[in-house]
Amino acid sequence: MRSPSRYRRPMLDRTVAAHETRIAPFLAPEPGDPAGRRRVAGENDTAVSTALGISPLDTATAEHTVPVAGHPDVRVRVYWPGPDPTPQGAGLPILVYFYGGGFTIAGIDWVSWDARFRERARDAGIIIVAADYAHAPEQRFPTQPEQCWSAWEWTHAHAEELGGSRDRLAVGGASSGGDLAAAVTLMNRDRAARPIALQLLENPALDLTIGHADARGVSAGMPGVIVRKAGRTLVRQYVGDDAKAARNPYASPLLADSHAGLPPALIITSELDPLRGDGEAYARALSDAGVDVTAVRFIGQTHGSLGATGFVPAADVAHRLIVTELRRLRADS
Repeated sequence: MRSPSRYRRPMLDRTVAAHETRIAPFLAPEPGDPAGRRRVAGENDTAVSTALGISPLDTATAEHTVPVAGHPDVRVRVYWPGPDPTPQGAGLPILVYFYGGGFTIAGIDWVSWDARFRERARDAGIIIVAADYAHAPEQRFPTQPEQCWSAWEWTHAHAEELGGSRDRLAVGGASSGGDLAAAVTLMNRDRAARPIALQLLENPALDLTIGHADARGVSAGMPGVIVRKAGRTLVRQYVGDDAKAARNPYASPLLADSHAGLPPALIITSELDPLRGDGEAYARALSDAGVDVTAVRFIGQTHGSLGATGFVPAADVAHRLIVTELRRLRADS
């Protein structure tokens, strides 16, 4: 009888490979300059969404501009679960969410993100407040976490009139947005100690020193130096050239001195994502600090594949997992 291998080479899920092949013709090369890359990335998002037939649901929304002390204002968009705004006092949970884009691209106006927010609000029966935080390098740390903190504070102050409940607020984000969501939980603990029912982190970046990046998450043969170089390029655009800034806990929540007193967490990682090391190390740090945490790794998935609901079965499972966790907030008192 053959003994099982102690290490299995990571393999890409066949449905992810098929999806990547399908969308490849609609992806134009991105230029190297930040503004050009952002523009083309947005055009690619629109082109892929159109090709795949992704169309945002007709759910109610409203936009507000939130002032941020010492930094640019931040725009937020409220998503209600139905075609009309939820009546004041309905007591629904509210998820304050921060999109992912490496701190440099994307936003709540991207078709893919807008569609995802509408679908999650409808399926979970909750309200989502999505913050359109500023892009680096035009705006750098700490602008983004301060904007996200202000969006959180605004949501807390207006929860009841939005149809939500201050006792059922959650914070979430993906990738760079997961970094910002975790930072907001630290800022809340340090500044206000308002109740947060859940932190939802999807493939989050949580250590901007790149100390927990795992090159094997991309490929068993991928040199770690390539992964670290790519990561540091984005980090420099966000925090600048001061290495100490990357160690600030509001930039790298994993490096905080203490994780005690933070909200319960659902952390989702992907096997073929170098950031899986960040998410799983954060799950351990939270658990060691006495925080209730559930961490789920999706085998064969990449950094972005779990966003491909309707095309990748694992993405559909991730969506149902998240929706179930958010629905639970409706039942909790």
